[in-house]
Amino acid sequence: MSTPPRPAGASALEQAVDAALATVIDPELRRPITELGMVESVRVSDGGRVRITVLLTIAGCPLRGTITRDCEAALAAVPGVTAVDVDLKVMTQAQRDALKEQLRGPGGQRSIPFNAPGSLTKVYAVASGKGGVGKSSVTVNLACALAAQGLRVGIVDADVYGFSVPALMGIDQAPTQVDDMILPPVAYGVKVISIGMFVSGNKPVAWRGPMLHRALEQFLTDVYFGDLDALFLDLPPGTGDIAISMAQLLPKAQVLVVTTPQAAAADVAERAGTMAAQSGQTVAGVVENMSYLEMPDGARMELFGSGGGAVLAERLSVTAGADVPLLGQIPLDILLREGGDTGVPLVLSRPESPAAVALAGIAGTLASSPRGLNGVRLGLQPR
Repeated sequence: MSTPPRPAGASALEQAVDAALATVIDPELRRPITELGMVESVRVSDGGRVRITVLLTIAGCPLRGTITRDCEAALAAVPGVTAVDVDLKVMTQAQRDALKEQLRGPGGQRSIPFNAPGSLTKVYAVASGKGGVGKSSVTVNLACALAAQGLRVGIVDADVYGFSVPALMGIDQAPTQVDDMILPPVAYGVKVISIGMFVSGNKPVAWRGPMLHRALEQFLTDVYFGDLDALFLDLPPGTGDIAISMAQLLPKAQVLVVTTPQAAAADVAERAGTMAAQSGQTVAGVVENMSYLEMPDGARMELFGSGGGAVLAERLSVTAGADVPLLGQIPLDILLREGGDTGVPLVLSRPESPAAVALAGIAGTLASSPRGLNGVRLGLQPR
């Protein structure tokens, strides 16, 4: 569905204009607008005035202003262009159907792409035994740290009752819906979906188990994340309906267990890790949050005790029958809390802070772990 090439004999200015438009990225789909067939026409006058017509996916596209500004900036930078006019139109149903088929594959069928044999996306389900251990803050900062390295990252806020990821990421934009396909908002290079984007104000979500399962399934099938390097799921605490549904819907997901150093917290967190191991999922590691408070003189005050993360990793290694590492220990840091309140993750706002350094180290470990190639077709043919 990409924009058709110009006929032979196009001027150098026309070719430069086309090349500039190819650098304009759709803010939701994160692909060039020319590749998505969003450029209906481009006209270059003898005086250097350029008029383009861009097709929006829907009439109420919330990022129409962003697309217009990006097109104007890209074209204005081309030598010889004296003025830019951007006209906006809306795709027809046939054009939307072609776009969905281009994105989803032949037929545009709904499925969970992360379960496809050829998927190389690392899926991390971030779990905890109890609430209040900083699981969502860890999720958001790990995702943003990986995105800052140039990786393509997404987050599913699967904590339906206690959703907090949109606020932690500073997102107040609603998803764009193209028929039955949902385009998630993007913040700091991370694509995010949350039930909080579909409720008004601070209304509670009062759903029973089957509706929770359906919500998670819809997030994984109807939301178009594209080709991701990593997908994080921020799970609710405990071993309830969502944890069970996650194991069913994403059997290849790896589980990250977040705990505090306190022995009681580690005991509860062990249940979440044990459940993952029993369901056949891999426990990728343990993250110990709120490990200590660094004092002005450099001493460490262990407010919640010590050793809980190491003990938990050791126990889960026995349960899983494989090494479950302690991936890192994150200190208490008021900047981490402030980053959550302002919607700017700490790894981006203060990357030199001790907590940000610890989070970036964990993200680096996750990024360096190899993606499995089991079941992936490499396209090799015998000669």
